[in-house]
Amino acid sequence: MYFTLFVTVLLTAVFLVIAAYAIAKLIGPRSYNQVKGEPYESGIPTRGSSWLPVHIGYYLFAILFLMFDIETVLLYPWAVVVKQFGPMALVSIGFFLLVLVFGLAYAWRKGALEWK
Repeated sequence: MYFTLFVTVLLTAVFLVIAAYAIAKLIGPRSYNQVKGEPYESGIPTRGSSWLPVHIGYYLFAILFLMFDIETVLLYPWAVVVKQFGPMALVSIGFFLLVLVFGLAYAWRKGALEWK
């Protein structure tokens, strides 16, 4: 039963993506010129390289933000059903939060949260 549901959802998703792409190709505007090839289609010629190095600290901070953002999103459904699962739910979420705290402590110790 679950396999049939999975296959149905997967095929529906693939069909919708292909259909959206095909419809966009069929009815979308077709305008090809040199300005379209420019970055951000502004028409202003760029000076120098468009590929600028970005400090790795921004990426680390973004990854940490996403990690704790996802943690918050996962805590809401857990809080709704915690009474149904009993003490085992508290143990499992406690372990989950412990792993996240260790991850935060590791990142803090390595200096990922410091702006330099």
